[in-house]
Amino acid sequence: MTEFVLPLPATPSVAVAGSHERFAVRRIFCVGRNYAAHARELGNDERDPPFFFTKPADAVVDSGATIPYPPLTANLHHEIELVAAIGNAGFRIARDEALAHVWGYAVGIDLTRRDLQDQAKKAARPWD
Repeated sequence: MTEFVLPLPATPSVAVAGSHERFAVRRIFCVGRNYAAHARELGNDERDPPFFFTKPADAVVDSGATIPYPPLTANLHHEIELVAAIGNAGFRIARDEALAHVWGYAVGIDLTRRDLQDQAKKAARPWD
């Protein structure tokens, strides 16, 4: 049996409405610049195609949880997001079969340290 120097973290998960079960979160895939009005608001060219990025699974917190305001941030943005929980794996899924892979939907709040993100973008660095 493998022994770990530090205890393993809990599996990130979200509550399932109307159930005592939880949905384990393995990966978070996000779509950027998919709303033209929001792209304009942030000073981006709305004609740029949407792009994909990820967030760590442990960024998920339960509804009603208190999130401390992050230090060194003066511009914390929040956005309401549609969350699609994928329950079945797939590859090159036909469009008419895509919904068979969706387990359910949720509403999420995406928080971004916009000032730190802007600094990183200007320096051509990734941000987290």
